[in-house]
Formats: sequence, C-alpha cells, structure tokens
Amino acid sequence: MNHTTITEFLLRGFENLQDFKVLIFFLFLVIYMVTLTGNLLIIVLVSTSHRLQSPMFFFLGHLSFSDVLITTNVVPNMLHVILADGGIISVTGCITQFFFYGASATTQCLLLTAMSYDRYLAICNPLRYIIIMDLKLRLYLVIWSWSLGFILTVIPIFFLHRLWFCGPDVIDHFFCDLGPVLELSCSDTSTVKFEVFTISTLITIVPFVFITLTYVYIFLTILKISSTTGRQKAFSTCSSHLAVVCTYYGALFAMYVVPSRGHSININKVVSLMYTVVTPLFNPIIYSLRNNEIMRALGKYLGIKKANI
Repeated sequence: MNHTTITEFLLRGFENLQDFKVLIFFLFLVIYMVTLTGNLLIIVLVSTSHRLQSPMFFFLGHLSFSDVLITTNVVPNMLHVILADGGIISVTGCITQFFFYGASATTQCLLLTAMSYDRYLAICNPLRYIIIMDLKLRLYLVIWSWSLGFILTVIPIFFLHRLWFCGPDVIDHFFCDLGPVLELSCSDTSTVKFEVFTISTLITIVPFVFITLTYVYIFLTILKISSTTGRQKAFSTCSSHLAVVCTYYGALFAMYVVPSRGHSININKVVSLMYTVVTPLFNPIIYSLRNNEIMRALGKYLGIKKANI
C-alpha cells in the first residue's frame, strides 16, 4: 500500500464560471503582474535606498519576497487551469506546490511576528531600539523565520509521500491545497491531519497571541503620549503593519472556519483566493501608500531614472 496507483490529478479550477473564463483570466493576470511589480519594487528599493535601511524595511523586504513566492507558486498554474477549463498536475508536482505554499505561508506568519516585535521595541523602548534590534538580531529573526517555515512544512510532506491514491483523481480547486488532496487518499490520513492540525495551531495561534500582546503594549504606550501629534506619529509607524496583520489573519482564520466539503467548496475557493492572490497584492499597496519613506525613495529613484534618460 506504499505505492501510488494514481500519478496525476485533475484540477477543476472554476468550472462554474466557464462563460467568463477570458475575463477572469485577464483579471487575475493583471493582479498577478501588479503584485509582482509592487513586491519586487519594494525589494529593490529596500536593497538599494539609503533611506530604507531601518529594521522595519529589512523585514518588509523579506515579507515581499514571501509574497512573490506564494503568488508565483499558485497563480501561473491557476491561469493555465482557467484557460484550459482544468489542468493536469502530477502527484509529485501537487505535493511540491503544497510544500512551497505551506513554507511561504508559515514564513509570512513568522515574519509578521518579528515585525510586531520590531514595532514594539521602536515605540515602547525607543532609547534602546537601535541597540537591541541590531543587524545580528535582524538576521537571526529572518533566518529562523525562513528556516522554520521550510522545516515545519517538510513534516507533512513526508507523510503525504507515504499516502496511497487509488481514485478518484479530481481536485475541485485551483491549486493543491491540503484538504482536497487528503480527501482523494485511500490511506489512513488521521496521522497527517493530526500532525498538520498541531503544527498549524502552534504556528498560527502562538504568533497571533504574541502580536496581540505587543500591540496592547504599543497602544498603552501611545495613549501615554501627551501631544496629539506625538500619538499620531507613533501610531503611523505601526499602522501599515497592523493593516497587513489584519488582512493576513483575516484570510487565514477564514480558511480554518470555512469547511472544505459540500456546498461550501466555492466559498473555500474564494477564501483561498483572498489568501493567495489578494493579500500579496494588498501588502505592497498598504506599505507604499501609508509610508512616506517608501514614497520618497520611489520618487528619488524615478527622478534619477528620468534624469538619466
């Protein structure tokens, strides 16, 4: 029972929207291109601009890279599935897609946690901020975020490779999410589900509680500031991160709450779209529109380019 009978899966995609597939294809293509452009632009600006060398932008560059990874892992194949009214993917390719999806999602969660700690230090302990959040600590937090993201995702991948798939071979989704894949297995999936539930709970709830506590301390510190201008300035330094956290965890918790079976499968697809397509689009928009330093660095960059022309 350790061998795989079925070697390929059929991704259905959005079969109920076939009459609008061209419109949907171009809509998601535009979103994907804007997402890539926005996140890559942030990565370039953070890497080259002297204005954006603070710890917050260091973490932002890695968050943008994880956005690029998660959307590139899902959207190109999804566009093919939309145009072809379905798509074939090998079992190995399906498991590989889930691996990069899970690794990048876990890394994002840990990076947002590191960014919340950075904002906590900047507002609640400003005099020691630069000393504590030095280059060594920044590298330490980023390396551990990426390492844990990939290491923790390897565990369910190990169990997935040991499953037996004997039919059916149709996944009613636009990418290889874990739930629809497990439903096709003829093996006992209780071990995989328990392991994934345990890791997902730890990697979701613990960072969420930590982020919540840091913002409780941040808000209490901001309320102690006497001047209105000072309070607004302090809050503006963490408002972008708070908006991204709300978007990220809103989509993430919705994926846990919405069931993946029966009539709710279309709702599950919409929630998955929010997490894999919309959220990576919102992150650079939120940070670009709400951060003057990024706008100034972008303006200087465009001005240099124009002068060269």
